[in-house]
Amino acid sequence: MLERSEGPTGPEGPAGPEGSVVLLGTGGDGGLPREGCPCAACAAALGGRARGATSVLVDGTLLLEAPPGVWGAAARAGRSLTGVRTLLTSRAAGAGRVPGLPDARALAAGAEEVLPGGHRVRAAALDRPAGEVGYEVTSPGGRRLLYLPPGAALAAPGGQPCDLVLLDVLGRPDALAALRAAGTVTPATDVVAVHLGHEAPPWPEAGRRLAAAGARALPDGAEPGAAAQGRGVPVPRRTLVLGGARSGKSAEAERRLAAFPGVHYVATAGRRPGDAEWAARVARHRARRPAHWTTAETCDLVPLLTAEGPPLLVDCLSLWLTDAMDAVGAWDDPAWEDPHAPPGPHDPPGPDDAGPAGPAGPGTAGAGAGAGGGRGGARAALAERTAALVAAFRGARRTVVAVSNEVGSGVVPATPAGRRFRDELGRLNAAVAAECDCVLLVTAGLAQRLR
Repeated sequence: MLERSEGPTGPEGPAGPEGSVVLLGTGGDGGLPREGCPCAACAAALGGRARGATSVLVDGTLLLEAPPGVWGAAARAGRSLTGVRTLLTSRAAGAGRVPGLPDARALAAGAEEVLPGGHRVRAAALDRPAGEVGYEVTSPGGRRLLYLPPGAALAAPGGQPCDLVLLDVLGRPDALAALRAAGTVTPATDVVAVHLGHEAPPWPEAGRRLAAAGARALPDGAEPGAAAQGRGVPVPRRTLVLGGARSGKSAEAERRLAAFPGVHYVATAGRRPGDAEWAARVARHRARRPAHWTTAETCDLVPLLTAEGPPLLVDCLSLWLTDAMDAVGAWDDPAWEDPHAPPGPHDPPGPDDAGPAGPAGPGTAGAGAGAGGGRGGARAALAERTAALVAAFRGARRTVVAVSNEVGSGVVPATPAGRRFRDELGRLNAAVAAECDCVLLVTAGLAQRLR
């Protein structure tokens, strides 16, 4: 929220109360819903979800963008445009006359001006064709606002941290990631999504995606207020994304970190020489990820989870379990289901309990037979590995998003090994979920929050 310069008061009402940024519109070009459009996003844009094209009134004297109907949008927001002294547009092609307002104009990239009232405006170059710019606005009191047009990112992010950032979060999450990497967006920055058109998913899915990106949406006429100052939207530290095959779980996990810089992607699948179909699948996943992410292929997750660092995306826990069962010989251990087998060197004392195994929850060793019980050495060794992984999730200080398969709702596997894997994965998922702040179930590309 910027400080208001001394502006006039018109006959139609105040030019704007001190320190105001008013979102006269928050929608995409043409607004939301689009006239005559039957899509799901437009059909859901009713009441407070309907949006006019994006326009921002700063301290009653500066107007960023003036789409058709801007006078009515201001009136509905309880504001008047009679005090506007400067009208800036992001597109040179959009400059011109708007009745009752100063001539609209677009500054050249890199140009700076001090406006009437003391606001300093700098036109920021974009990764878009020449003739389109974003605007950095600094109030006389030093508060900073950054506005980016739809589908745009800064060509060279940098500069001082901003108090308020308005951008196309859903259309360009990478633009937000770059701003975070440059220090323009900090945990204290209020990131508000604008240019919300029918290309975005319908509400409430759009709101869920924004929250995952550390951003929020406000209705037309809203004023990012003092209550939001000094804190951004909190992002869960540990998230588990569950789903069946081809459910969209990996895409959901990647989307949750798309607005953050320096993500470290951990692929537990490894390589399968001679398997062309698997290689093609891996290539599709790799092509979908942002180019600036780093990638590691490993099942040694505990050191990564316990280390400090940038956000971590683990895809997936089911393949981690496959590797762990290979390592301990769990697939064909003859003592796995034999309660009369002699204890192995890793077996915990006492009978098995198939339910939660004490305060640490299912899937942990040392508090009952957390991985499912029995007296076989392979089973106990797997429980030990699972316990270490769950403890690492519990103590993780970096942001972590993990993917796993939900296999318990399908057909019963035909083989003993398949049933063993299904049971152990169910226990592993439950144990990791117990340590996560956010748990999602993805079906048909749609995420349902379980926690």
